[in-house]
Amino acid sequence: MKASLEDISQVKKKLSVEIDAKEVNRKFNSAYGKIGKQTKIPGFRPGKVPRKILESYFGKQVEADVVSELVNESFPQAVDETKAFPLGQPELEKGPVKQNEKFIYSATMEVRPQFEVKDYLGLEAEKEIASIGEAEVDRKLEQIREANGKLESLTEPRPIQEEDFVVINYQGFENDQPLEGIKDENFLLNVGKGDFHKKFDEALVGLNKDDKKDIVIDFEEDYFNNNLRGKTVRFDVSIVDVKERNLPELNDEFAKNLGADFEDLEGLKKQIEENVVAQEENRVAQDLKRRLIGKISEGTEFEVPEALVDAEVEFSIKGIQSNFERSGANFEMAGLSPEMLEQQFRPLSESRVRERLILGQVAQQDDITISDDEFTEGLEKLAQGMGQDVETIRKYYEARGEIDILKEQMLEEKTLNYLVENAKVKEVEAGALTPDKSDETEVQ
Repeated sequence: MKASLEDISQVKKKLSVEIDAKEVNRKFNSAYGKIGKQTKIPGFRPGKVPRKILESYFGKQVEADVVSELVNESFPQAVDETKAFPLGQPELEKGPVKQNEKFIYSATMEVRPQFEVKDYLGLEAEKEIASIGEAEVDRKLEQIREANGKLESLTEPRPIQEEDFVVINYQGFENDQPLEGIKDENFLLNVGKGDFHKKFDEALVGLNKDDKKDIVIDFEEDYFNNNLRGKTVRFDVSIVDVKERNLPELNDEFAKNLGADFEDLEGLKKQIEENVVAQEENRVAQDLKRRLIGKISEGTEFEVPEALVDAEVEFSIKGIQSNFERSGANFEMAGLSPEMLEQQFRPLSESRVRERLILGQVAQQDDITISDDEFTEGLEKLAQGMGQDVETIRKYYEARGEIDILKEQMLEEKTLNYLVENAKVKEVEAGALTPDKSDETEVQ
């Protein structure tokens, strides 16, 4: 076998493989030998069918099988020889296979780009001072209070007002034709939040239980639901019920009822403050890391493999799909499609892939690795955060074949920490920096 590699671009290579006639003949002989033993043809004893007859009956099938065997056996060896490890499924071009002739095929593939990262240590970067105020603690406390409130139907009838919860039946129409998927019964809506549309909420204010109303909405061209985007829709709405959220009183009894060994309201506030501080410190730390890797990325030129970008996009879409499935929804109900999400996620996915490749290259250049002890420690932190034991987490990743992925994530985090440790960090006041949204995924 002979293998050669041709550069098409920085990340695209063409691997050409040539297999000599002797090996080709061996495969043909083996294939016809097996068929001859198994085939029954009238006028011939088993195993005594002439080769020419077998060729006339099974020639095309044998050729396909020989090509498959030759490629499957030679390709891994050719890849290893040329050190051209494909990132995705190679695009094969196979020549004809004939007895007594060499067989030639090629595989066009994407590979990891070869590049060098420069000037990545000692970078200047700004970091906000992690700071939280009493108002943030109070806001979190109020969220906990609201989460423990009870929705109860109005005891005394009155018109709907903002912050009420209404149960409605509705059907959407365009040009008096019902819109598929724009219909629901006993739908709960928090008036004033604008979760559906601000004008829809405004039209509900002042109505009473059992009222019916047609609500016409002119949806914006950039409305998140593709089924409603840019349309004028009439909603046939009936008010099934009106509810209000009755909130518990903030006192020691409320704190005790939450569990977690809270003895009083002050103990709850202290825990909330600790959690908020930890979250803010983590946000500031992650923001600094994103700024640093962003600076390095701007100064590092290389081609990003489409195969890795495609995989990242697919991962993001599957994440959205899983979230929908957990809530009993789907893409269609949200007015979305995988094609829309692919277009939206691609720029961010390309940026993420670029940064991961840079982190991998920095780790390689500076010999940064994850030891067995560090991996075990990482598993322990992961298990603690998920409330599971370490072995359960390990078996979970092993069963999914994702141990190497987990190790790579740990290596990326270690490399980011290494960049921070070697950066010239200047602290600035809280709120002084524009938030870095490069790692956020939004569905619009």
